[in-house]
Amino acid sequence: AGGLAAFDAFFAGLPAHTAPGMAFVLIQHLAPDHTSLLTELVRRFTHLPVHEAEDGMVVQVNNVYVIAPNCDLAFFNGCLQLLEPAAPRGQRMPIDFFFRSLAQDQRSHAVGVVLSGTGSDGTLGVRAIKDAGGTVLVQTLDSAEFDGMPQSAIATGLADYTLPARAMVSQLMAFAALALTQPVIPVPVRAPLNDSALRQIFVLLRTQTGHDFSQYKLGTIQRRIERRMAVHGIAQIDDYVTFMQYNSNEGDALFRDFLIGVTHFFRDTEAFEALQAKVTDLVDSVGPEGVIRIWAAGCSTGEEAYSLAIILQERIEELKQSYAVQIFATDIDSRAIAFARAGHYPDSIAVDVSAQRLARFFTQEPLGGGYRVHKKIRDLLVFSEQDVIKDPPFSRLDLISCRNLMIYFGVELQRKLIPLFHYALKPKGLLFLGTSEGVGDFGDLFSVLDRKSKLYLKKEDFGVRKSMASSRLFPLLSDLAPNAPRVPNRPLLQARPPLRELIERALLRHLAPTAALVNALGNIVYLQGRTGMYLELSPGEVDVNNILKMARKGLRVELSKALNTAQATGETVRVAHLKVQLYDQLKSVNLAVIPVPLGRTPELGLESAAETAQTPLYLVVFEDEVLRPGGVAPTYEPSLITTAINLSAHGHETDAEARIAMLLSELQSKDEYIQSTHEELESANEELESSNEEMQSVNEELQSTNEEMETSKEELQSLNEELATVNTELNAKVTDLSRANNDMNNLLAGTGIATVFVDLQLRILRFTPTASLLINLIPGDVGRPVGHIVSNLLGYDQLVSDARFVLDTLASRETQVQTIAGRWFTLRMRPYRTLDNVIEGVVMTFEDITEMKRVESELRSAHELLRLAVVVRDAHDAITVQNLAGRTLAWNPGAVRMYGWTEAQALEMSTRERIPHHLQEDSLAKLLQLSRSEVLEPYATQRLTQDGSVLDVWITSTALMDATGHMYAIATTERLRKS
Repeated sequence: AGGLAAFDAFFAGLPAHTAPGMAFVLIQHLAPDHTSLLTELVRRFTHLPVHEAEDGMVVQVNNVYVIAPNCDLAFFNGCLQLLEPAAPRGQRMPIDFFFRSLAQDQRSHAVGVVLSGTGSDGTLGVRAIKDAGGTVLVQTLDSAEFDGMPQSAIATGLADYTLPARAMVSQLMAFAALALTQPVIPVPVRAPLNDSALRQIFVLLRTQTGHDFSQYKLGTIQRRIERRMAVHGIAQIDDYVTFMQYNSNEGDALFRDFLIGVTHFFRDTEAFEALQAKVTDLVDSVGPEGVIRIWAAGCSTGEEAYSLAIILQERIEELKQSYAVQIFATDIDSRAIAFARAGHYPDSIAVDVSAQRLARFFTQEPLGGGYRVHKKIRDLLVFSEQDVIKDPPFSRLDLISCRNLMIYFGVELQRKLIPLFHYALKPKGLLFLGTSEGVGDFGDLFSVLDRKSKLYLKKEDFGVRKSMASSRLFPLLSDLAPNAPRVPNRPLLQARPPLRELIERALLRHLAPTAALVNALGNIVYLQGRTGMYLELSPGEVDVNNILKMARKGLRVELSKALNTAQATGETVRVAHLKVQLYDQLKSVNLAVIPVPLGRTPELGLESAAETAQTPLYLVVFEDEVLRPGGVAPTYEPSLITTAINLSAHGHETDAEARIAMLLSELQSKDEYIQSTHEELESANEELESSNEEMQSVNEELQSTNEEMETSKEELQSLNEELATVNTELNAKVTDLSRANNDMNNLLAGTGIATVFVDLQLRILRFTPTASLLINLIPGDVGRPVGHIVSNLLGYDQLVSDARFVLDTLASRETQVQTIAGRWFTLRMRPYRTLDNVIEGVVMTFEDITEMKRVESELRSAHELLRLAVVVRDAHDAITVQNLAGRTLAWNPGAVRMYGWTEAQALEMSTRERIPHHLQEDSLAKLLQLSRSEVLEPYATQRLTQDGSVLDVWITSTALMDATGHMYAIATTERLRKS
């Protein structure tokens, strides 16, 4: 709509006799059943050759191609392809179809221009062009004859230029000079993007947007930056950095360019069909009592998330059961999240969504306003802004959908993201990736369900990667020194370990003592040697990971004390001569707890398995005691028992025995005290563990509450939108009611009919201005009984009784009344009925019939005259009427018979022509006599006939008087006089 004028303005901006260095393809919504004249019309606008598109036509630079009617046009390998439209008439989106094919074929050289038009065709195509690195121009709303299509394209936030149509060609030529590989005009050669400038751009982006793009793919980043430089006509990247520093909006624009994501409903149909089959199993496995939790990471504008919700809802409706569903849709782009949360999409989604799903899950907005997702589907989703790189992930998920997101990430970032997804999924959870993505080196964490659709099933992992995924995986750019060199990642698999490591492993197997590597809580990370002589499974709840609960009798207390001391001091703690209960005998053991620095363990030569966990580790070493002669261990201080034995060796047997007995008693008492303390400590630990579990449960409840609050927020927002809609509708109804009220008042006043409305108690509700002239009404009389009003009606005092009669019988009443001024009215009384057919009063109308009364009176007079005319017509005598000048005014049939002249001839004659000459003086005297007496006695005279003969007649003359008493004519009756 309005496209022809827009094409005219577009090509008017092309300088005369200038080659633009590009080809133009014009797409318009043409009538499929009419021959198009668009090609001929466009030829008038431009000096470039204009062609109607043909199948297989090769596109040449500096040419214009126009779409043919009743076809879809595609761009493939530099050629135009005509296809029969698949969608029915009224639902075709030829612009979207062409833009998508253009983006796939020309990539960064594709330019989409959206001009005047209605609807939203072109909006999805704009996204495809931007994702391919192309450029988008949109006509300004004020210059477009119809702003539907430009407004929809601008709403995406992807327009590089918003210009009047006349300014577009010059802007395109300037852009091509910088952006395309073969510039139209010579320009300075740009310097390649350098690491320093890139780092500065990353810092500016992080400052302005709060997001770090340093781990994204460098090629993608560089292309987006170069495109933004071309948009602003900047050739040097250092100048672009300066431009970003002084233009904060440019940071947002570059940020939007980085985040362009092409998405649409049910993208990749085969992949969604594969997922739908697995969703059936997922719903069945969760059951009605469980909660289905799904995370759509990088959801962009929400089409992917809503598609997941739709296939899930379809399965739930098939089962006819109620399920709790939570779908978390997240993205880094706040504008995309706001768009997705609204759930309002253009009409062009009909290409991707079947008619059945559109009818079931969407509501079509009026006047071509697109489609809105049903509230029951929107209620399943919670949209939130989240950076998957730095923000905590969701947990206990049944399905994660992350399509076309990781393709923009660097290899290092992808390797960190897959374990994170593994950690967030439930056992047997599903991971749904895009066709260009995969789990890479983490095939041991997932099993493949559908290789083509990249659908994976989580495998349980008891190794190190699980603990790695739960820690903070992604250090921000601020955590790294600006000039710190990057440490290359250690490869996950090595073909052959170095010789030093082989020797260290052999020595560890044969010479190293038995040891366990634990964290501050006593949880075992790594075991070395045969530990069965020192550790065993205790009865009760099995915890195979905590060394304190596995320690044998006699070792547990001292091990706990030594571990606490090592944590407090950070130094090695040694305990000697511990008596460990091993089956039926006691075994003497030496114990050492050694703090281990993070990174590498020098004592064992092992790389820490939790080096990324950022928690302190301790090496617990067990050593069987070997005594020297004299009972003294080589590296440990003697115990109290050893001291007592030495005292007995000096000859103090008696005192020594007492001393030994006392020491043994104290030792037993302390042992009991320590045992009691240990039990209390274990009880306290169990309580703390229980409290920790409760806190974790409270945390999960708070998280669930937060999710519910987010859902409630969405519901409130939706309710607010609905209330706003209702408010708008009510305002419209109030406006309509006000207009109708004004119309009714003007109608009643314009008709001039006096009308009075009274209620059931005969109180006045409303009256027209004319009614105030009849019964003396003023505005203050509203609400007063009608019987209290003095009327101007003569002889009519039954107004109240007649109104009562109408209310009682519901029959109409009609009577004629006369006012004091002499005017007549027809008074009609009818019941006042509401739209619900309820009687609520009486309507009195006074219709003016004064004119009708006058006409009736005149008709009566005319009727009387008519009777007289019949007498005159049928009389045998000649009856005539003449005015005072003697001109004949009436001539009856008797006169025709008597004198021979017809009525028409007589009316043209004068009375003198019928009187003989010698009698004319006498006739004048008779006329004067008539004026005095009005009637003359019959007198004899003569009259002439048509043939000239003279007749002797008797004449009776009568004067005719008007309302003022003046004579205006003379009537005569003439009869033949017999001889």
